Amino acid sequence: MSALGFGVDIGGSGIKGGIVNLDTGELIEERIKIETPQPSVPDAVAATVAEIVSRAEWEGPVGVTLPAVVKAGIARTAANIDKSWIGTDARLLFSTALGGREVVVLNDADAAGLAEDRYGAGRDAEGIVVLLTFGTGIGSALVHNGVLFPNTEFGHMEVDGKEAEHRAAASVKDTKGLSYKDWAAEVTRVLCVFEDLLWPDLFIAGGGISRKHEKWIPRLENRTPVVPAALLNTAGIVGAALTATNRLQKGISP
Repeated sequence: MSALGFGVDIGGSGIKGGIVNLDTGELIEERIKIETPQPSVPDAVAATVAEIVSRAEWEGPVGVTLPAVVKAGIARTAANIDKSWIGTDARLLFSTALGGREVVVLNDADAAGLAEDRYGAGRDAEGIVVLLTFGTGIGSALVHNGVLFPNTEFGHMEVDGKEAEHRAAASVKDTKGLSYKDWAAEVTRVLCVFEDLLWPDLFIAGGGISRKHEKWIPRLENRTPVVPAALLNTAGIVGAALTATNRLQKGISP
């Protein structure tokens, strides 16, 4: 019998969850999605997470992602969710909303990075894998031989006088009306700085724009291989489920 886990991925517009086959990284049924409450305050979001878990009739531990830096279960930043999350004990909040069950909370890009490294575009890679999600900003995850270094914020790194995400987020392409050629040149500038500092073995490009990877990834001129993400909109769910199950099996505090 396959090992199963449950993950919930919280975004600014939608909250998605589902049961994951941890042997394959696939959802065993269609994901459940509910619009993120507005305002996206902690209690309202926790109630939505509880509704998703209830609909799925899941009884075990739950992994939850937040678009935030998460330290020891506490949200330290808030991106695309209400600022009242800052300082919230998210692990306790979700555990209480779910009747006291075990909950693990982690950053959304970290969850996606773990999922891609285990099941997706990085599954055959060794060494340092860096996932970058190109969207409104640039999210990041750093994984070394399957071990996550959590809460990296590479999108805020300065590149030639600008934050990386102010130069190369997908939103910049849209706002400035850049061609894929011109935007890829900005992405190259950012990747060259990242790779000079980190010397990764692989970049995985995520975010919605990765669906059109053939229009821009071949134009990149940095030295490290860049491949598109494979799991797309399930990566956060899968990574959250994997993390929750692994931590609890190893007896690591959520």
